[in-house]
Amino acid sequence: MALAKARASRTSRAVRIARTAGTGAVALAAAALFAAPAASATDAHRGSDSRAHHGSSTVFVQTDDTTANSVVAYQRAADGTLGQKGVYRTGGKGGVLAGTVADHLASQGSLAYDRHHQLLYAVNAGSDTVTVFAVHGTQLRRVQEISSGGQFPVSVTFHGDRVYVANALGGGSIQGFVRTGERLVKVPSWHRELGLGTAASAVGQISFTPDGSKLVVTTKAAGQSIDVFPVSRYGGPSARPVVTSLPGAVPFGFDFDSAGRIHVTEAGTNSVGTFAVARDGGLTAKGTVATGQTATCWAVAAAGNVYVSNAASGTVSGYRVGSQGKLTALGNTATDAGTVDAAASSDGRYLYVQTGIKGIVDEFRLDKNGSLTEIGSVVVPGAVGGEGIVAG
Repeated sequence: MALAKARASRTSRAVRIARTAGTGAVALAAAALFAAPAASATDAHRGSDSRAHHGSSTVFVQTDDTTANSVVAYQRAADGTLGQKGVYRTGGKGGVLAGTVADHLASQGSLAYDRHHQLLYAVNAGSDTVTVFAVHGTQLRRVQEISSGGQFPVSVTFHGDRVYVANALGGGSIQGFVRTGERLVKVPSWHRELGLGTAASAVGQISFTPDGSKLVVTTKAAGQSIDVFPVSRYGGPSARPVVTSLPGAVPFGFDFDSAGRIHVTEAGTNSVGTFAVARDGGLTAKGTVATGQTATCWAVAAAGNVYVSNAASGTVSGYRVGSQGKLTALGNTATDAGTVDAAASSDGRYLYVQTGIKGIVDEFRLDKNGSLTEIGSVVVPGAVGGEGIVAG
């Protein structure tokens, strides 16, 4: 009883502070009150965290169903194949951007799995909300559905007790939250407009850098840039981002290698660009490789490699990451039609790739030389055109 009262008091204080956070100082105080100790270098992005491996044999897939968005839970067998264990409604609705077929959200990272705190975050693009689930193995318990602070949320990221969401419409925006226990509290002063006009698909992804010191946002359509917001020690983003313009490139999805470099898919040129991130948020280009495929839009790092999804080609292109960030091609692997988001198991042994035309997840074993060996596939119920996948 005493513990429950303490938690309730803590949540109440967070709500009061967040509601009145009209100035940066008050917002920082809110974050400081609930900030966890500095997280490990991998406790960011789409849910990686080296400090805990609870539920390490699970895979969660978002359907983006426009009538009832859901997350489908899978158990990973010893051979890497998946078995469905449950379907859990988010309470919100999925959304469909105009003109999309295989990728209704046209984004990367619409699910994020906080393994350390056993929480799963899912965006509901059609409802302008974010759902928080508590994770118990392959079972999910819906805790909260909260406004995303903008229109059409497409990507979510976390680091420690800070959670940020990117909204794709209405000019594009990002919104920050403080996590207290299993719930999120919106911090009004952690909202930033991206000023991208009326573009139908403005944002590709949002993610913390591995050390949590910066937020990275890719903008498409009118933006075509990589925006980096330095983050204060209390969690608030800088007033303005450091913008790296890439006209014609259409930066889309990205992931980080072990040295903290960003590997970004460039859909306009069907290539992968590598960038080093400076302390002030500036980016230094380290090289670009063409995939030779079509609609190169998603990226995931695994076992010293980077794998990118080519939606129109129905393939995954693999690259070995060299010591200076140089990418060496490992070849292309065929998938089902409409290759979209992907996730690697935490042990680096398996890769799971969403394919949106029929709502299938293709299962691959990562071989020691970086090649992919197909081991099976599963049809995700209600997930045609859906995006969002994370693996334990």
